[in-house]
Amino acid sequence: MKIIRGMELHNESREEKLPDFAPDFPYIASRVELDYFRESSAPWHWHRAVELFYIESGELKYRTPNAVEVFQAGSGGLINSNVLHMTEFQRYGGRNIQLIHLFEPSLIAGPHDGLIDRKYVVPLLTSRLEMIVLHPEEPEQADILRLIRQAFELTEEDFGYELLLREALARIWLKLLHLSPSALQKQPRSSDRSTEQIKRMLTYIHEHFSEKISVIDLAASAFLSERECYRVFQTCLHMTPVEYLRSFRLQQACRMLAEGKEPVTAVGYACGLGSPSYFGKCFRTHTGCTPLEYRRKWQDPDKM
Repeated sequence: MKIIRGMELHNESREEKLPDFAPDFPYIASRVELDYFRESSAPWHWHRAVELFYIESGELKYRTPNAVEVFQAGSGGLINSNVLHMTEFQRYGGRNIQLIHLFEPSLIAGPHDGLIDRKYVVPLLTSRLEMIVLHPEEPEQADILRLIRQAFELTEEDFGYELLLREALARIWLKLLHLSPSALQKQPRSSDRSTEQIKRMLTYIHEHFSEKISVIDLAASAFLSERECYRVFQTCLHMTPVEYLRSFRLQQACRMLAEGKEPVTAVGYACGLGSPSYFGKCFRTHTGCTPLEYRRKWQDPDKM
């Protein structure tokens, strides 16, 4: 199981990097130790892989364009393929640990457009479901959570590991289909168009955040009017384009301060946040400390 203590995104988009994700067996088991994340959230992102997760300890809030759910220890769920989402957690005195199965649907679907793909996998992937929530208080859901947890006990040293894992994931998938058939409508998700538009604009921000970006520029990247740009941001992310741009620039500043040696002034300009006074003010509001204090904290090997 891979231990995750931070998140990386592809430079050309907001899609999450999935290291060790092999094309011939597209699956990763991860133990996400959230307390080691520099910020108490994972930013908006997406991935083609399905995310099947279990909360081992702590509390985690998931946001998608159309839903907000808080998951307590012992609960879990599924994030559908290509769904835009983010997570937030509280830094308690205890640990915040999440276990995740990430896998391409093809792992259990078999040949594209084959019988299993058409009958069992595509209906969920193309449904309106962004997220499935599983609570241990409900017996049927508790059974699925037990299977999710048990699947993490399989190791590559087990004889037939790949077959055993695929069997476990397929059994979980079938139970999820049985759990809420009324939600599995064949119509595409109502937010598909807006989601694709917001992905284009997030990609533009990711590529040009160090430059001066106007709302007109951002709207043009997705072939939208300014008014539509504001609407899509509010619909999908529940914030304005300017608020998101500032937040993303500050995330990049945090990364540069924690990982690099550039002068604080240079970091501010490199992230598009301008003068030292403006950068310092925004940064303190965002993190509760100065850029220099932040660098000292995260470059100290004894910080955790």
